[in-house]
Amino acid sequence: MLGTTRDRPEDWLTAGQAMERVLLEAALDGLATSLTSHALEWPELRWAVRDPQSAMGFVQMVLRLGYGKQGPGTPRRPVEDVLDIEL
Repeated sequence: MLGTTRDRPEDWLTAGQAMERVLLEAALDGLATSLTSHALEWPELRWAVRDPQSAMGFVQMVLRLGYGKQGPGTPRRPVEDVLDIEL
């Protein structure tokens, strides 16, 4: 779980930045990731998932990390089709 001590917009931003770092590191390590925040949209569930002995007062995101089978690649358009770079 990714959480913050408070629940203000600046805390949400900080949590998002932390999540970005975790996801990038996970990708570098070859880990699969899955995110969920649906349960956190209900105040009573959001309060229930926190650890009362932790400084994390507000859970912002639940992350799953692990190894799994390599999925099929997604098709990509050539960069030239979507981006013009003038030097």
